[in-house]
Amino acid sequence: MIQKIVINMTPERDFMLNGGAKLEKLNPKEMLLYAAADCAGRTILGLLKEHSQAMLSMEITMEGTLSTPVLQAESRYTSFNIIYNIECHTLKDQIIISRAVNLAHDKYCGLLQMLRKIAPLSHELSIVAVDDKA
Repeated sequence: MIQKIVINMTPERDFMLNGGAKLEKLNPKEMLLYAAADCAGRTILGLLKEHSQAMLSMEITMEGTLSTPVLQAESRYTSFNIIYNIECHTLKDQIIISRAVNLAHDKYCGLLQMLRKIAPLSHELSIVAVDDKA
């Protein structure tokens, strides 16, 4: 079974669950996914302090594959995948943001580092530049 949460960056550079879902409605395993996505997003924004306005939007999807076909107390995660969908202004912004995402994912987000000790963690990155100018 795959569990999934999606968070979006707000205009205030904070993160909220997609579709206005409430944190208190998440089960503990979904909360772990939420915490990892939030940690990754905050780490990326921290790395982009001087360039944070280059990012127009960021959506992070965190998926976890459970060891059982139905959610149970003994279910455990066997793998994780995090998907970054980002919109920015220019190609130059794409390069800067891509570097920050990879650094956050591979090195600086402590929660992602902890999840790697539980199960394999993969990631996908999509960055779209919406302006023509470089």
